[in-house]
Amino acid sequence: MGNGIVKELKKECDIRDEWISYELHPEIPKPGISRVQLFPGIKEQEMQDKQAQLNRMGAPYGLCFKEMSWIANTNLALQASEYARDYGKFHEYHEQLLYANYTLGKKIGELNVLLDIAQDIGLDSEGLKTALQENRYQVRLIEAGQKAEKDQIMVTPTFIINDRYRIVGAQSLNKFRKTFREISLGHASNPFTLL
Repeated sequence: MGNGIVKELKKECDIRDEWISYELHPEIPKPGISRVQLFPGIKEQEMQDKQAQLNRMGAPYGLCFKEMSWIANTNLALQASEYARDYGKFHEYHEQLLYANYTLGKKIGELNVLLDIAQDIGLDSEGLKTALQENRYQVRLIEAGQKAEKDQIMVTPTFIINDRYRIVGAQSLNKFRKTFREISLGHASNPFTLL
């Protein structure tokens, strides 16, 4: 959803976006984990309501969220995104990765899924495979995690604006517009957080 909102905002504002490969749940085992195991206290109806809300919010951006019964370990996916960044294809790769995960329900922790995405966007899939086998981008993920901890980022997405203001979580496009307006008028407090 954050990606769709950023695309819309780029039509209205002169913004530069930089996505950070932050591993929110590094404790998830490599094969992934069921949603029920990761979030044992959340009732099924709550999850269905949340999914319906996400689908309502995502509809204006052409997004449809598939039921998430399985949560992937995102380490390889985030490393693959960093590889794509080095070859000038981060945004393309990131968008396809999100689509594969949330809309198609693919297991983005699996190497073959990541290589297929690379091939689909014209990224060297053999080079990516080598980079992932070598764990080449793990240091970047560690550094991103340390920065997130220092900045007290515990939710994705978290948007940092002008290195000073913060929007936390999936928010509406209108909340972003309002925040941008307040910042441009000098009315935003520091730090500015929408929950």
